[in-house]
Amino acid sequence: MSQEGAGIDLNSSLGYLLKEAASALRSEMEAVLRPLGMTITHYACLELLAQRPGLSNSELARGAFVSRQSMNVLLQSLERDGLVTRPAQPATGRVLPTRLTPPGRGQLEKASAAVRAVEDRMGAALEPAEKDELRRLLKACATSLGSSD
Repeated sequence: MSQEGAGIDLNSSLGYLLKEAASALRSEMEAVLRPLGMTITHYACLELLAQRPGLSNSELARGAFVSRQSMNVLLQSLERDGLVTRPAQPATGRVLPTRLTPPGRGQLEKASAAVRAVEDRMGAALEPAEKDELRRLLKACATSLGSSD
């Protein structure tokens, strides 16, 4: 019995192909971060703080695509390990701005190099102009679905 027209062609489905690429990227990133004692969320948090010091728990959670509760648990761990600092009391409101420490920057340096190598392998078959176009297209897809990032 044929299901012609009932589903989507996985070989041409943008969503499926994007998910396939994201899954492969995630697996490779996990493989290079694991020996460094890091997860993808851990890495994303440190990278966000390096680029935007002082982000709150909520801002970090949004940027790393996790819940605020998950980010709070991670930040407590990173703080215990001396990789980030947060004030004991908020300066205003309830926000505790987070900053990287020198050991946090050192860990991030190693992780960034490992992740960059994975991204370089992922894009090795693409010309520079194709990479630029892919970035533009992925941003357009996210914007079309309502992502503000």
